[in-house]
Amino acid sequence: MVHIHFIAIGGAAMHNLAMAVASKPGYKVTGSDDEIFDPALTHLREAGLLPDETGWHPERITKDIDAVILGMHAREDNPELVKARELGLKIYSFPEYLYEQTKDKIRIVVGGSHGKTTTTAMILYVLQRLGIEADYMVGAQIEGFERMVRLSDSAKYAVFEGDEYLTSPLDLRSKFLWYHPHIAILTGIAWDHINVFPTFPQYVDTFRKFVNSIEPSAVSHQKSAFIYYQGDENLRLLAEEVSHQPSAISCIPYDAYEGDVKMQVFGKHNMQNLQAAMLACHCIGVAPNDFYREISTFTGASNRLEKICETTDSVAYKDFAHSPSKLKATINAVRERYPEKKLIACMELHTFSSLMADFLPQYKDCMAEADEAFVYFNPKVIEHKRLTPITKEEVREAFGTKNVEVFTESAALQERLKDISYTNTALLMMSSGTFDGVDVKDFACKLLSR
Repeated sequence: MVHIHFIAIGGAAMHNLAMAVASKPGYKVTGSDDEIFDPALTHLREAGLLPDETGWHPERITKDIDAVILGMHAREDNPELVKARELGLKIYSFPEYLYEQTKDKIRIVVGGSHGKTTTTAMILYVLQRLGIEADYMVGAQIEGFERMVRLSDSAKYAVFEGDEYLTSPLDLRSKFLWYHPHIAILTGIAWDHINVFPTFPQYVDTFRKFVNSIEPSAVSHQKSAFIYYQGDENLRLLAEEVSHQPSAISCIPYDAYEGDVKMQVFGKHNMQNLQAAMLACHCIGVAPNDFYREISTFTGASNRLEKICETTDSVAYKDFAHSPSKLKATINAVRERYPEKKLIACMELHTFSSLMADFLPQYKDCMAEADEAFVYFNPKVIEHKRLTPITKEEVREAFGTKNVEVFTESAALQERLKDISYTNTALLMMSSGTFDGVDVKDFACKLLSR
């Protein structure tokens, strides 16, 4: 029996990996965390993996543990981590362990500042529909998939969403540098994670390292591939660098899908994601016509432009969008889809980058296409993250358009949204958080049904 212990098991990716490992024959999984919230709480309880009490318990770290997986939520002085290092246990980060489990498979990795979750979900959806087995890690729930991570001994392929954020408290490299893809996708580069990459050139450089980490194909008659959005100048430059290297890597540009097959998803950005997914699938032998036929029924990944409510004349969506490029692309997609409707867009500044005063100017004109736009942030979150305080006036000035109102109290924002008429309206709620505990779907449906 292989015993794997997870430090910070309650994370979104970590608890899914724990369940995937626990489902493999011959594996025993234990874990710990100082706080666990839903959906991880419910998922771990149902899987029989929920720790019997919260907190860190170094006395439970013993020599019979075969490996420890360290989550990003844990700090370097975590008592269990300190004990594991004292005992000389093997310690993996989340991405390092994924690579370890899939190093003999053909790996497809999707990176980029935006669209990587949706693109990964599209690849997995089509492969499943065609009966092609794959291990995977994706950052959202996909219809028809039990969890967000799968590991097996039988799959030939592994498909990963590649995140450029830090690996772990012990490893400050980008996560996706661990995966060494044979087929790599980059959807675009738009500055994010300013707390990790203080300048845009530093941000671009981590994507350069990712491209340079592409491995030669494990199949003799196939070349490895770098698939990139041709409308991004920085990606074109990276592709040019690759083309000048004596390597067996094909550089494949793409743009938005413009075919005749009717799709359930919409927006120019999603059509770009779709085309990237098709090219990746084609690299492992899927015919384009088969891909387009199957993807036509794909409705999207959870929280990625997800329709949450609809009435006879109005509709509401929620989206994970929080960075400037994601925010603008999502609002523009809804505007294009519903040109005759009033568009009300509401977003929460929640991440480190979005709450940093130096980064705020990146949001200029991002919500210009909305008829009414609302931005919310909680000053207590800024204090918790130990960031320099920002003001409502600074945020309003940064967004730069007269349609933007800024709120620092969730209750006040909710009351303002209740004052609006939602006749012939498209409502868009965007956040990587919850607007401080709001059930976004329930709230949006109540607004539209009044």
